[in-house]
Amino acid sequence: MKDFTRVTEQPSPYRHQEKMSVLEIITNINNEDKKVAFAVEKALPAIERLISAVVDKMLAGGRLFYVGAGTSGRLGILDASECPPTYGVPTDLVTGVIAGGNVAIVKSVEDAEDDVMQGWEDLVQHRVSKNDFVIGIAASGTTPYVIGAMEQCGQHGIATGCIVCNEGSPLAAAADYAVEIVAGPEFVTGSTRMKSGTAQKLVLNMISTTAMIQLGRVEDNRMVNMQLNNTKLKDRGTKMLMEKINSSYEEAHRLLEEYGSVKKAAEAFLKK
Repeated sequence: MKDFTRVTEQPSPYRHQEKMSVLEIITNINNEDKKVAFAVEKALPAIERLISAVVDKMLAGGRLFYVGAGTSGRLGILDASECPPTYGVPTDLVTGVIAGGNVAIVKSVEDAEDDVMQGWEDLVQHRVSKNDFVIGIAASGTTPYVIGAMEQCGQHGIATGCIVCNEGSPLAAAADYAVEIVAGPEFVTGSTRMKSGTAQKLVLNMISTTAMIQLGRVEDNRMVNMQLNNTKLKDRGTKMLMEKINSSYEEAHRLLEEYGSVKKAAEAFLKK
């Protein structure tokens, strides 16, 4: 793409940062961060189209995959890993796939993103199919690992989307549903873990949260299917159930222990 310009790689307007005070640095970073939500707002129509397509697949029994490298890959894994405890869904309903494998979650494996076929091969390991939906995440929109995965998905009839932080990127061209969040150059030139990463996280929050609400995993504004795997969550769940069935703390706690979730406990109580 001859006219493609990576805004994410453009020089930062903040020069001589080593001479700034701590307050100057964090004020300037904060000023740049303020731009992110407005950039996301401009992309809401595209985000809506992407989520609607994802939900259609998931309501039909399909899964959601995130594919990325570096920061983008880690953000996908973070979002995917939080779905089971928050919404009580199977661990493979939303899956993050990262260039370099599990070691890349905590340690940089920079050259892994240059393998154009590995992204697809990693998806194949998860038995990806036409029933599923795959979202590529790359701030630049040029990561070979992600683009290759999108192209192969297209050839195999698998629906795709992407989250990028430049307009007109190769990744956007390869995806069925492109979301482009353009928040401008980074505070530190090219450091896309900053504004770009924040933008990607905001969109991922929207995707998974909306999908789970649409799948019936939220009632009113409560996480009634959350996993009760620590004291804080058990207490939260007990109080939710108290409100829902108008019971004492002790009775709600007993029911919660017996049935394992607010939703199941409430349903069992109301059937009596």
